[in-house]
Amino acid sequence: MSINNHLKIAIEASLKAGERIMEVYDSVFDVEYKDDKSPLTEADKQSNDIINSFLIPTEIPIISEENKQVDYAVRKTWDTCWVVDPVDGTKEFIKRNGEFTVNIALVEQGQPHLGVIYVPAVKTLYFADVTKEEAFKVELDSHDVSFEEIMTKAKALNPKTEKSNKIEVVGSRSHMNQDTLDFVESLKNEGKDVEIVSKGSSLKFCLVAEGNADVYPRYAPTMEWDTAAGQAICNAVGLQVISKETDKPLQYNKENLLNSYFLVSR
Repeated sequence: MSINNHLKIAIEASLKAGERIMEVYDSVFDVEYKDDKSPLTEADKQSNDIINSFLIPTEIPIISEENKQVDYAVRKTWDTCWVVDPVDGTKEFIKRNGEFTVNIALVEQGQPHLGVIYVPAVKTLYFADVTKEEAFKVELDSHDVSFEEIMTKAKALNPKTEKSNKIEVVGSRSHMNQDTLDFVESLKNEGKDVEIVSKGSSLKFCLVAEGNADVYPRYAPTMEWDTAAGQAICNAVGLQVISKETDKPLQYNKENLLNSYFLVSR
């Protein structure tokens, strides 16, 4: 299996960042709060620094949750950019439930072409090349692993194909907003047997991509860095990530980096 060099860089960056994140996770850490009240830890900042150190040499501009955002007047001239969340699921990180990820995507002409999601607490790596229509999952023994070992252990991701009356919907077990409840109700009205499956962070995309759920309705705010890598992984296996606003795939490097609500499905 030949691998895109940019994908290789993103994988290496995610593993190094994941190793550092776990060092913070296993220590006593402080939590700060940003202007929008979202939490920030030393892990977010250090992971971001490590990822930047890998991506800056590619000379492709970077949109990261923890970088100062570049003005749209400049960004709109970018054909290609990295979209990064150094710790997706900081709230999960603070709760220490392990369901947080490193997200790195390469976006071209507004669409993700490569995506990497690393789950450092369990050393699970997902990566995808949309052009090749390939996405993989790898269970690792260490954050410090050779690229050859990653490739030999990689297993192709396959979403569900068989039709069934049971629909597994990705949602929150503890709190679902009214729009999501309405979506579930509409499936039940079609005679479907609905089961809710739950995960934190961008792992929700992975659940659908690896066949452990059928659909992921998102009726709550997300930013581009929350979704770009997950969208790449889903697109690579033939799943769509469709905006509820435009009825088209979610776009990236927009003037406003906030996503519309969306649906992940076949």
